[in-house]
Amino acid sequence: MKRRTCIALATGAASAIAWRRAGAQQAALPVVGFLGGTAPQPGAVSPFLEGLAQGGFVVGRNVAIEYRWAEDHPERLPALVAELLRIPVAVIVAISGLPARAAKDATTSVPVLFEVGRDPVEAGLVASLGRPGGNLSGVQLFTAQLSAKRFGLLFEMVPQAKTIAALVNPTGLGAQGIEDEVRRAAAAVGVATFIEHATTERELEAAYASAREKRAGALIVGNDPYFNSHRELLVALAKRHALPAIYERREYVAQGGLMSYGTNFSGVFRQLGVYTARVLKGETPADLPVVQPTQFELVINRKTVKALGLTIPQSLLLRADEVIE
Repeated sequence: MKRRTCIALATGAASAIAWRRAGAQQAALPVVGFLGGTAPQPGAVSPFLEGLAQGGFVVGRNVAIEYRWAEDHPERLPALVAELLRIPVAVIVAISGLPARAAKDATTSVPVLFEVGRDPVEAGLVASLGRPGGNLSGVQLFTAQLSAKRFGLLFEMVPQAKTIAALVNPTGLGAQGIEDEVRRAAAAVGVATFIEHATTERELEAAYASAREKRAGALIVGNDPYFNSHRELLVALAKRHALPAIYERREYVAQGGLMSYGTNFSGVFRQLGVYTARVLKGETPADLPVVQPTQFELVINRKTVKALGLTIPQSLLLRADEVIE
């Protein structure tokens, strides 16, 4: 009996030691803080993890990740950053401009890697694209700068439109840039334009109704994280009001939107994963140039084209990277 008790005690002690060692190993893993301003985005996380694995880091094996999402409440971002810094994290990955700004304001020592649509130099996130110089670097999407290009593509699809409206979130960091681009593009082709602002679901519904009442022949949906997290609603509103619209991401078109033009977002988040792995290995954001995508994709939904009574011009068909049937 005593012998069995000793064996049990020894086994229990060994298990406790093993448990403590496993816990210590887990605790020793570097932690990546993943910060987003919207609801969770699986479409961003999956390619990010692919890039991280490409760089040699697998979650649970040699790295851990703490996710924080502001759920479209930007006022929560400072507190979420503070939570990540208390863990502490080895690096923060900030999805979009507002999370990047919150992280920059909170720390000058913890590396921050961002994905932003606006020029990060103009936004004050880095000193220069080639030599960021501080604790931030990442990927610039050129989203605001593509607004004029989207305007032109939409006008090709709907040449009879006498007025093309733009939907903009006025609280976004690049809002003014989008509006300026749209106005310049409209003036260049002699088309009238006006801006509809929206920051809530109710305002989105009102903006689409207003655009139709003002006889807009088409709509550019400005790039914005809040809009991206409400893709299904925006596509449904465009369908309800029979309003041809162009977006920044393919995901809109896959859900029934008319067309999109922009960066391949999976590639962007994969690059963030690769950069995160490099930082975990000892490189610093100051020495990592801000990546600027050079390839953009035009996607068209043929079913939506037909539903709107439109015809895809041959010029767009030849340039389209994908036509969803």
